[in-house]
Amino acid sequence: MIFEYQVSGEDYSLAGRASSSIKKKLKQLGLPSDVIKRTAISMYEAEINMVIHADGGNIRVELSSDAINIVLMDKGPGIPDLELAMQEGYSTASEAARELGFGAGLGLVNIKKNSDHMNIHTVVGEGTTVSIILNLAVEGTL
Repeated sequence: MIFEYQVSGEDYSLAGRASSSIKKKLKQLGLPSDVIKRTAISMYEAEINMVIHADGGNIRVELSSDAINIVLMDKGPGIPDLELAMQEGYSTASEAARELGFGAGLGLVNIKKNSDHMNIHTVVGEGTTVSIILNLAVEGTL
């Protein structure tokens, strides 16, 4: 199964819709609650980063019998210092995002903590692709 979403940039009222949709679909499919929770957290954090930093982008979620693969692509500014961006508490969020409760510098940290594999490919001035994999413990879950 494949699901695709468009994320609007800087529209905080829509932020989290894609991750909420996937959470609902995973519940309907009867996946284990821990997998649903980790997927929702990982995807939400990446989706919010797209809204705050990259003027939106595209999300593709592929569900297979052994994994949930999430790929988030944007054409934002890229991440100049990925090592620094991976540090807990580091944020380049705008004041407006912070006033709304976003931009605490935990997004990438939470994705890494809740996924089984995370890869970030970023080019300054071109954009960022975040790939997230969550393994399904039981074969044939879907």
